[in-house]
Amino acid sequence: MTDKNVDVLAIGNAIVDVIADSGDAFLERHGMTKGSMRLIDSAEAERLYADMGPGRELSGGSAANTVAGLAALGLSTGFIGQLGDDDLGKIFTHDISSLGVDFATAPRSDAGPTARCLILVTPDAQRTMSTFLGAAQQLDRSTIDEERIARARILYLEGYLWDPEEPRAAMQAAIEIARATGTRIAFTLSDSFVVERHRDDFLLLLDEKKIDILFANEMEILHLAQETGLEAAFDRIGAMVTTLVVTRSEHGAIGRSGGERARVKAEPIERLVDTTGAGDLFAAGFLAGEALGKPLEDSLRLGAIAASEVIQHYGARPELDLAALAGPLLR
Repeated sequence: MTDKNVDVLAIGNAIVDVIADSGDAFLERHGMTKGSMRLIDSAEAERLYADMGPGRELSGGSAANTVAGLAALGLSTGFIGQLGDDDLGKIFTHDISSLGVDFATAPRSDAGPTARCLILVTPDAQRTMSTFLGAAQQLDRSTIDEERIARARILYLEGYLWDPEEPRAAMQAAIEIARATGTRIAFTLSDSFVVERHRDDFLLLLDEKKIDILFANEMEILHLAQETGLEAAFDRIGAMVTTLVVTRSEHGAIGRSGGERARVKAEPIERLVDTTGAGDLFAAGFLAGEALGKPLEDSLRLGAIAASEVIQHYGARPELDLAALAGPLLR
């Protein structure tokens, strides 16, 4: 049997974020719903970028942000995601590799430009995202390395990547490899629109016991369960998966694993700046706890600590020493 010497291997969109400040009028002029994420084509990406104010270019992508957080917590990580053969692809590769994440997916010149997410942050710290997936949606089965999955304790999959056909097939293949090699599978629902489009698929994955750990925010779990109350949704979906984690923004998070339930408050912060990546970093902290065999409540607390750091600055990658912030919870 292959040694499990990688804590978390993630598959997701390889994206470079472009973050700029914005007012509500800008969002209205472009027909955006505040706090949402929408997919756009290359023409719209060019128009919107041209109209944005000065931006900051930072490597992103939901699952990539999560493994960046895990690396900052001292865990061994890997990432699989497709890039274009361009300058943004080089930025992404440099950034994620410099964190110590094992990233070896070759860029493709025939896959289109590297994906980018144009993020508008309003004064209330809400982020509104317009994403051009570009090369990321060309991830195919050939990028799935069976040996890397077999070596991982946990395989982490990003719901956003379920939308395009080729990446979905690649992740389905990765799930089967993980099941055959004893690798646990964690899955994040990513966004309510993803749940609306693929609800039947996700419920089938849960019903067939192909997901071990499920991450959702409050709205996503309500959509998945088709319930109007959080407790009913939590109980229904929680009965279908070994471990369920639901984040609730400033209200903290709740979790269920087997017969155990736990709830944690949000960590206190000095100033809310940008909520981009809050869920991604929560997943990083929680998965760190899971990989280290921590109790459910400790894993939830690690998630809350990681999320609280990232919302106090721009960008979805940690800037402070997460391991120091976590302190004895990591030992």
